[in-house]
Amino acid sequence: MDINNRTSVTEFILLGLSKDSTVQTRLLVAFSITYTLTIVGNCLLVTLTCYDAALNTPMYTFLCNLSLMDLCFTTVTVPKMLTDFLSEKKRISFVGCFAQLYFFHFLGSAECFLLTIMSFDRYVAICIPLRYNQVMNRRVCVRLSFASWISGFLFSFGHTLSTASLSFCASNQVNHFFCDLPALLQLSCSDVQSTVLEVFIFGGMVAGGSFLFTLISYICIISMILKIRSSGGRRKAFSTCTAHLTVVSIFFGTILFMYLRPKSSYSMDQDKLLCVLYNIVTPMLNPLIYSLRNKEVKTAFKKLVGMQ
Repeated sequence: MDINNRTSVTEFILLGLSKDSTVQTRLLVAFSITYTLTIVGNCLLVTLTCYDAALNTPMYTFLCNLSLMDLCFTTVTVPKMLTDFLSEKKRISFVGCFAQLYFFHFLGSAECFLLTIMSFDRYVAICIPLRYNQVMNRRVCVRLSFASWISGFLFSFGHTLSTASLSFCASNQVNHFFCDLPALLQLSCSDVQSTVLEVFIFGGMVAGGSFLFTLISYICIISMILKIRSSGGRRKAFSTCTAHLTVVSIFFGTILFMYLRPKSSYSMDQDKLLCVLYNIVTPMLNPLIYSLRNKEVKTAFKKLVGMQ
């Protein structure tokens, strides 16, 4: 196609998860409930962390930041998706589309960094407990939390700008429920090889590097736990890591499978389901995972509602 005959795209159409109106109604109800639970659960966790002095520890400082990230992360896509279920034309402007892409990857990568920092916190707590207060003091925790936000901001800025500079012509129908990178690259009439390579390299560095650092931390943690002689001591030590290990497994497992799997096994429908898992379901589960077996959180909640 001659470049002069290309039509400049000013808006995109999001095809969503399904074209069936009955399915869309069911998804609207299900995701509305999920989003409400996500907002309530994460807001409650942030409130408890700020309210109760007993939760003024490094672990809960990071957990508070995780809840804030989850709130923002799911809000980037879900409200728009819910309104699209009620709309015949699921339009999003060019600027709105790339703003959504930017904040999605900004918050997703920031959460990668934060979960890695949290694994380091658990490593220090279990492997070098006598130096824990010295290593993970308040200043260090605040700086590490801030660094995770800044790192996500910088990582997302580069490849979002690179993708937005591509030419989009002919079809403007995005085969997704939000503006994600693989779906947008399919619509570009530019040569996307350099962009794909850039995303693969930097995405691999963020997701793969964070996962590797977390894996090494947990190898050291498990090795140390196995050296504890009493079974009660081993259970107590492992219980401090169970919640974080569960969250890490779900989050990193989904992202690594989604972005680093072979091209031959790529499927956009599979992509949509994976995005639902780590962008909608996981932010709802995180507060439950961190609170159901956590005595400190339960005690803080009872204080908040006046039961203690």
